[in-house]
Amino acid sequence: MDHVDNILKQWRQERPDLEVAPMGTIGRVKRLNHALMRAMEKTWAKYGLTDASFDVLATLRREGEPYALSPGDLMTSTMVTSGTMTHRINQLEKVGLIKRVKNPDDGRGFLISLSQRGFELIDEAVAAHVETQARLVSALTEEQRAQLDVLLKQFLAGVEQE
Repeated sequence: MDHVDNILKQWRQERPDLEVAPMGTIGRVKRLNHALMRAMEKTWAKYGLTDASFDVLATLRREGEPYALSPGDLMTSTMVTSGTMTHRINQLEKVGLIKRVKNPDDGRGFLISLSQRGFELIDEAVAAHVETQARLVSALTEEQRAQLDVLLKQFLAGVEQE
């Protein structure tokens, strides 16, 4: 019996007319997300990064050479607003992890590119990030993780249609 089971038990006693099983699913997903984020934030902090800065740097790194995207493409990939992306770009540029370079396909535009320092930092940070994620899912077997992935994809697809 976990914390969520106790909450469900209380609701069933107080409101037997309600079907509270979905509350259990959502509650566990919420608690899991919180625990996962805390663990990953500890890893990112070792590299002086936050979830926001890790997201931008990792997005540029996984893009492949030349590790650059337009601000619009970066915004779309990280699913944030233009104002939020501008702030992130300015902060990361200020500390020397990214740089603005001319866009060869658009003389008026520019691309956001990893600096050498940013490339080296995100390479180290992403390796630690993957290790943290592996540790976090180690309570599950490979088969259980595969089953969970299928269920989570289905759940996410349904929620995203809302």
